[in-house]
Amino acid sequence: MRHLLLLCVIIFSFSAHSQPNSNSEIKDGSISGRVLDAQLNQPLPYVNVIVKDAQNKIITGSITDDNGQFEIKKIPEGPINIEVTFIGYKTIQKQETIGKDNYNINMGDIMLEEDVAGLDEVTVVAERSTIEQKIDRKVINVGKDLTTSGPTASDIMNNIPSVNVDQQTGDISLRGNQNVQVMIDGKLSNIAAAQLLKQIPSTSIKKIELITNPSAKYNPEGMSGIINIILHKNTLIGFNGNLNTGVAYENQAKFNSNIDLNYRNGKFNIYGNYGNNIAKNENFGNINRPDDNSLQLFNFLDNRKSHLYKLGVDVYINDKNTISVFTNQNIFDGGTTGRTRVLFENDMALNQLQTFENESENTSEQYNFDYKLDFDDEGHNIELEVDYNLYEGDIFSDNLFFGLGNRPNFNEFTRTERDRTTINLDYVKPLKNEAKLELGLQALLFNNLINYNSNARVRNQMGDYIPTLTDFDYSRDIYSAYVTYGKKWEKFSVQLGARFETVQENAFAEETDLTDNSVTEFPFENDYTQLYPSAFFTYTPSEKNSYQLSYSRRVDRPGVGQINPIPEWNTPLISSFGNQALLPQFTNSIETNYTRQLEKGSITGGVFYRIIEDEINRAVFIDRSDLTSGRIILTFDNFDNTTAYGLELSAQYKPTKWWNFNTSFDLFSQTQKGITETLDRNIPNPSEDDIVTRTTKVDNVAWNFRMFNNFSVNKNLTFSAFGFYRGVNRGIQFETQPMYFVNIGMRYNFLENKNATFSLNFNDVFDTMQFAFEGDNPFRQDGAFNWESRTIFAGLSYRFGGGKYRAKSRKNRDDNIKDDSGGFL
Repeated sequence: MRHLLLLCVIIFSFSAHSQPNSNSEIKDGSISGRVLDAQLNQPLPYVNVIVKDAQNKIITGSITDDNGQFEIKKIPEGPINIEVTFIGYKTIQKQETIGKDNYNINMGDIMLEEDVAGLDEVTVVAERSTIEQKIDRKVINVGKDLTTSGPTASDIMNNIPSVNVDQQTGDISLRGNQNVQVMIDGKLSNIAAAQLLKQIPSTSIKKIELITNPSAKYNPEGMSGIINIILHKNTLIGFNGNLNTGVAYENQAKFNSNIDLNYRNGKFNIYGNYGNNIAKNENFGNINRPDDNSLQLFNFLDNRKSHLYKLGVDVYINDKNTISVFTNQNIFDGGTTGRTRVLFENDMALNQLQTFENESENTSEQYNFDYKLDFDDEGHNIELEVDYNLYEGDIFSDNLFFGLGNRPNFNEFTRTERDRTTINLDYVKPLKNEAKLELGLQALLFNNLINYNSNARVRNQMGDYIPTLTDFDYSRDIYSAYVTYGKKWEKFSVQLGARFETVQENAFAEETDLTDNSVTEFPFENDYTQLYPSAFFTYTPSEKNSYQLSYSRRVDRPGVGQINPIPEWNTPLISSFGNQALLPQFTNSIETNYTRQLEKGSITGGVFYRIIEDEINRAVFIDRSDLTSGRIILTFDNFDNTTAYGLELSAQYKPTKWWNFNTSFDLFSQTQKGITETLDRNIPNPSEDDIVTRTTKVDNVAWNFRMFNNFSVNKNLTFSAFGFYRGVNRGIQFETQPMYFVNIGMRYNFLENKNATFSLNFNDVFDTMQFAFEGDNPFRQDGAFNWESRTIFAGLSYRFGGGKYRAKSRKNRDDNIKDDSGGFL
């Protein structure tokens, strides 16, 4: 609602300024001040400040920033009426006069009091999403148009500019690169991002921040930047909350629901929420190899149940001391059944069949403590945060093989235990002349232990499958310190920073042959020290135009799944596991952006350039232990240094009262170099000498286009349409084919004060979504994978309670550890 009101203010402002002024000597003035909550004495952001003339016609307006401050310039001479309005608070009206000796009026602190009579009019979620371009990030404020597009966070991510989600694996990428930090409220549990995004209800998301060039204050992990998903935290007075439920269906049913509760009274704010996701998903695909006329057919059924709990409390001890604690608890129980068939057209006797069934369960616990001390001068504070994460998970898999010459049946059991402790100490000191100094320390301690047991998974040098026991112990300790300095002038601002980091990394794998108890050890150690500088420059010549330039150095440390030598999964012809000797890759990134405010919307454009050292990418090798069957190994490797560049265009516009849209186009280019292997399948008894190894260079140019439309029939009924197209994407091993789809939907607000919303969505209307690919390394092959994309989703949400206070604003901190490996291909 506040964004709608602000848009109206801006539109009326343009209309007022477009009128000619006959008096050329009239001077412009300004007003400034700060808006506070009268009871809590805390700043209120996003408060509307409207300036009207003596006839009560709107001249201009603005909203307060995160510190409750505002400044409105270019106000004509004469008497003015000032209105300060915020939902849930009483409106304050003041009269001032811009004139001689009174051109720059400082209104001081304006205290807003709660409006009990207007509490029932509070609307928690806006109808449509908006996009803001800030100095170091792009912020998508999630409205009902996005939350009703799908039941989970994973479902709505493809609607976000520059973000893509692999619908087969759930892996998320930013600007075409999966080396991205994914945070939830500035932090993440030890659960893989792909799993967590499918567990978070879309209605729980408040906004999504795309931080493509983070400053030195942030952990430098993630080549393409940070995706920070901020969840709703109820801040209404008294007892209140939100209830959401939904179901999606194509071949299998998928249920999700969540409830958010909050109780606010005096110095305490107690909040909690619960969400679940219970779903079955069918997947199927094929891989065709023309050289040996073989066809692999895959069928999977995934069954998952997840439950998320959160409980927290903010304690406002006094005006200067605040303590906040919360805990997240996650319980997951799931399993997958599947069948893989290998058909040989020339010799049916070689046909093979694999059936498998795995069961997976894991729990994750997060405990967070935060203490903040505010000093006397505004914005001067020190903050201590301690975060502890614990994860435990078990996976059991049973594999059966049928056919001539097949490998023996085997089962696998994998147990994973990991913990992470993060300690942050941050200090902020405002300086004279609109300057600010920030200092901080961080300790990030991560430990991971995996135990793997199989009765016949590994093949020895004699070609026999043997029972094995593997232990993989991995630890990474990171100690860092940062400093940033920022300063503002009238039209310019600059922020410079540096982060110093030392890393201690140790890995130890021990594999035991249970037939003779022989042990093979694989130790690995990698300690390094790095400096990560950052710089940001902005130039705002007018309210309509803004320019930004930024630079940062970042690192991509291999995820646990990328270095884990224990097999992740296998089929009759494919095995996947990590590379323990994988090194981190480093990226130097520079980008520039331009934002133009229009009367009915805005346009943002930007370009970026990256230099990547020791690039990490998927690698496909021929299995030396089984050359006759054509088995391949999927793993990861470091490749040569490379470069990447791209451009992004996004716009939000409201052509008419009943139609508004968000649209974006992004293009990126990257040169990749790596090693590929090929083997002629016509050789009757191949040996390692027949494997051809060569250096491959690929110049890849890929692009995406998406457009989200909202059509308002009336205040209660809205229709939506979303279109997406992804172009060809070339890699060293494969070339993925274009993918496109169209989603349509509707939402209807009902009950008094629009407290309830019903939504209905039809996704992939033309049934065009699939992951299709082709390649020549190590064998000629093409294929496609499909999933339940043509779903119908129905959802219902209900909001209750009233009042509005600003709860403690928790800072966003990025201490994510990647633990997935990148999926099937």
